[in-house]
Amino acid sequence: MTRPAPPRLILGSASPRRLELLAQIGLRPDEVRPADIDETPDRNESPRDYVGRMARQKAEALPLADDEALLTADTTVSVGRRILGKPADRTEAAHFMRLMSGRRHRVLTAVALRHAGRTRLRQVETLVRMRPIDAAALERYLDFGDWQGKAGGYAIQGAGAEFIPWIQGSFSAVIGLPLSETAAMLAAIGIHGGRA
Repeated sequence: MTRPAPPRLILGSASPRRLELLAQIGLRPDEVRPADIDETPDRNESPRDYVGRMARQKAEALPLADDEALLTADTTVSVGRRILGKPADRTEAAHFMRLMSGRRHRVLTAVALRHAGRTRLRQVETLVRMRPIDAAALERYLDFGDWQGKAGGYAIQGAGAEFIPWIQGSFSAVIGLPLSETAAMLAAIGIHGGRA
């Protein structure tokens, strides 16, 4: 008996990092269709609730054909209950980095997969320790500009790596997509790596 063809994979994200991560496991989306939603946290919303809501809303905001599967994700950084989104400017990036300096913070990534009338959601939490950052090192980092467009004001795979001696959890989730969990979700609907 012939197995049905796997659904077309649609990536609901404009993030080049998520495309690169999918390529690492041999997957290339058939189409990229970014979702445009309001990403403002609700009043008193926990970081875990926020990141899950964002991934789910992105998945539900886009049109989807019967033969398609839509993959969306959202990543946020939190210190306690405080959500550190993408800094609006250099001043906010400096504030975020000083807040994380010398302590641990959490990176939460939620992945949503919408297919056949159902949306599945997985969340991955990674604990990250940032070493103390002196004023001169912070200024050099801010001058470099790698904080722009990054949750929490840094990218673990970029210039911010010099400040991170230790993580507990998924490295790929900190970048923006937990690969093991994503691969398992996709395999469950017939989409396997090696298609790239």
